[in-house]
Amino acid sequence: MKERTNGFITAVHRERYEVQVNEEGLYARLKAGVYFTDHCEEDFPTVGDNVELEYNPLGDCLIVKTLKRKSAFSRKDPDVGMGEQIIAANFDYVFILMSLNYDFNLKRLERYLTVSWQSGGQPVIVLTKADIAEETQEKLELVNQVAMGVDICIVSAVTGEGMDQLKRYLEPDKTTVFLGSSGVGKSTFTNYLLGRELMKTGEIREDDSKGYHTTTHRQLFVMDNGARIIDTPGMRELGMWIVDAGMDASFTDINDLIKQCRFNNCTHNGEPGCAVTQALEDGTLTEKRWKNYQKIRKESKFQAAKESRQQNAVKKKNNKKKWGRMVDEDC
Repeated sequence: MKERTNGFITAVHRERYEVQVNEEGLYARLKAGVYFTDHCEEDFPTVGDNVELEYNPLGDCLIVKTLKRKSAFSRKDPDVGMGEQIIAANFDYVFILMSLNYDFNLKRLERYLTVSWQSGGQPVIVLTKADIAEETQEKLELVNQVAMGVDICIVSAVTGEGMDQLKRYLEPDKTTVFLGSSGVGKSTFTNYLLGRELMKTGEIREDDSKGYHTTTHRQLFVMDNGARIIDTPGMRELGMWIVDAGMDASFTDINDLIKQCRFNNCTHNGEPGCAVTQALEDGTLTEKRWKNYQKIRKESKFQAAKESRQQNAVKKKNNKKKWGRMVDEDC
């Protein structure tokens, strides 16, 4: 029997993984007999995952098992337009990076907050590019309105402004994943924390203040103090997976309003005693936030229904195969 050992994924490439085993960096591939079968029960590993390996000193190791996760960030798979894609796993904090320049976007922030709460990690909002920002205080107030109970840090990875605020999260044996769209400065931010130029940085387009994709794959780094950070490629669109728990945490204000409605089956579309309608009328709930809530909820319900149908189809197919084998045995 081949020697087995445990390690954790530090980078994900198309068909290959970088794995850390003790102090040794290795390459590994998935064992086909485990992961590429009709009845595979293993989750495909991602960066941050702890895995069991068949050790190979002469070539690539083989990943034979994905160990249990304490947290995971997922989205709808953008490559196939369906199914779940796990971006990162086993982190403690989620740094949601959003720049204070023209790419400032509250609707996108609400989406990131929802999936962050769903992931099992603690979200922290990091507003970047403070050195070139305008109307910073006004933007901070807007963020506070949609991120109740979430810590917010204003930083600049160019001047170092505000970076000391992050030390209480970046502690030894703690892992933080960075999320954000292209152009928010994630690579510059990562380089600052690591104290060296490991991540390629790019320029910002002048016409729309958006950035080019400089991070092309997910990668985990270990800081000098032992803290782990996971950098991810910028995401223009964040396709929602199932985020029921995330919505409860991200939209607590709306959930509280819904509970105050006179009728349990209120559709919030003109019924008497509707707390949501009243809040929209008196301005305590904005139309934009309400519409974004409805959009995210619709996406989540759609994915849940699709996943249920797919699971039922697989179950029906397996039962048919099982029944066929039983008939053959009887004959």
